[in-house]
Amino acid sequence: MCELMTIAAAVAFTALYFTGKRLGWRTKALFTTMLMFWGAALMWSVDCVAEKLDGEALLDISREDTILGFIIIAAGLLAYGVFSLHERLSTH
Repeated sequence: MCELMTIAAAVAFTALYFTGKRLGWRTKALFTTMLMFWGAALMWSVDCVAEKLDGEALLDISREDTILGFIIIAAGLLAYGVFSLHERLSTH
């Protein structure tokens, strides 16, 4: 489940980044967070494939994996907040 949640966050931040590019409000914080989520999605994809090669299920849809997904999303949003705050304070 954390794989699906991470991919959804990566797609959402990518959409925000390219929408912001057209509107003129894209930021380095948004770009960095987008890359972080894509990196996490790639890491979880490799983990899912490795588990499948070991004979396990491709996706883990357990309670613990869902909680891990929420922790990943929360950490990414926290990082985005810190990056945004740093960006705003350094421009003033």
